[in-house]
This record gives sequence, C-alpha cells and structure tokens, in this order.
Amino acid sequence: MSATILDPNPRADPPPRILAVANQKGGVGKTTTAINLATALAAAGENVLLIDLDPQGNASTGLGIGRNDRATGTYAMLIENAAAAAVTRPTFVPNLSIIPAEPDLVGAEIELVATDRREFRLRDALRPATGASPHSFILIDCPPSLGLLTLNGLVAADAVLVPLQCEFFALEGISAVMRTIDIVRRNLNPTLTLQGIVLTMFDRRNNLSDQVAADARGFFGDQVYETVIPRNIRVSEAPSHGKPVILYDFRSPGAQAYLRLANELLRRERALPAVAA
Repeated sequence: MSATILDPNPRADPPPRILAVANQKGGVGKTTTAINLATALAAAGENVLLIDLDPQGNASTGLGIGRNDRATGTYAMLIENAAAAAVTRPTFVPNLSIIPAEPDLVGAEIELVATDRREFRLRDALRPATGASPHSFILIDCPPSLGLLTLNGLVAADAVLVPLQCEFFALEGISAVMRTIDIVRRNLNPTLTLQGIVLTMFDRRNNLSDQVAADARGFFGDQVYETVIPRNIRVSEAPSHGKPVILYDFRSPGAQAYLRLANELLRRERALPAVAA
C-alpha cells in the first residue's frame, strides 16, 4: 500500500469576491440587478451572500423578507458591532443568503458620522471572516446616493458593478459614478476596480436605448457587458410577489437576461489574474 502524501502547505479556500452594486442615480435597476444577479449566481452553483445596505430595504422585500421580519441586519452589523455571521440568514433560494436591512438602518447615516473608522465599518465586519467564509460571492446593494452607507459598500468591495439605465440622464450621470470610484480608490480603497457596467431597461423599440448603448460602449469599451437587461413587465412584477424574476417567471426575457449576465460575470471573473493570498 502506498503512503498518502500530505501537502505541508495546503492552500486555504480563496476569500469571497465582494462586488458593490452601485449607482448614485436612483431608478436604474440597481436593486433589481442585485437580487436577480445574486439568484442567477446561486443557480449556477455559487454560494452567494447579498447584503442589503439600502435603508429602503427593497432587496430584502424582493427576497420575501417583510419589514416586520427583520429584527437584526446591516444596522446591527454597522452600528452595534454584530458579527456578519450572526445577522446572516438563509433565503428560500438555494445557495443564497442575505443580511437584510432592518428599519433602524434609516438612521445609520447620522450615527456613523461620530463613529470610529466610519467608512470602514462594513469592511471590518466582513474581512476577518472572509478567509473562512462559505460564500464565493458577496453582493452589496448600495443606496442610490453618495453617503456613508454607500462609502462603506465601496470601501468593503473588491470591485463595483454599475447598472446603467438606457436613458439620457442616466448616461449623463455615469461620469459622477466614475469620479466616485476614483476618489474612493485614491483615498480609502486603493484596490477598488470597476467590475463592469450593465445596461438595464433596454427597449429595442426605442432608438434612444440603442444610442445610449452605443455611446456607453464607445466610451467604456469592454467594460460594458454584452448582456443587456430588457425592459420587461415580469421583472417589474416579481418584487410584489417577494420573488426574483428567475423564480417568478423563468422563461421571461428578463429572467433569461439575468441568467446570461451571471454567466458572463463568471467568465469575466475567471479570466482575472489569480491574486496571492
């Protein structure tokens, strides 16, 4: 019988990839993208954690967690030093967990002002556990504004995924998002990168959608995803049923688009150079 050779320096599992889903402009499909991309990644076999960092709590609602069922969550983690594992809860979606946004998160922006390491609270809560985390991806649904909650999301993240609505004003505001990422990179998180830009609410009947898509690809090139998310009634209906569109209507164009987006994201992530632990 041959002896078993043990590796004297076994490799630890890589830490989860942390992606902030962010855009300072509201109404661009940010939370919808966070919910459905997280679900699609989970369906692809990834173990995903979604962090609801938006006081509106729409990501929590979209995964069937009502406002009266959020005793602890991101507020407890940011303000009360609760461990991330203690406030993480499973969802009805296999492989997908969530840290919900409890109602007290509404006051977190004010409370964070006088808190030590106020921009690093989320990073400090996540980093100690990332090496042993069961998750391969952590998605952070940021508020549609540039405040301390969004800054916490950007400081904690490895990269930013930016949903861009196919309308003129959304395109005009993308430069503000890029400036924000650059400022955070220079002052708070030097390793932060742009993971990609996702075109949302694309209407093939509207010439403006084609123009916005062409302009975005002309300026940002390959940083814009090939997959576009169409304007689709099923995507809009799904949150009222507390479900991602992938579970609400799997065959709908919106659901299929988010599945393609997840596959494209995984291809991009696997093409990245390996980072030494």
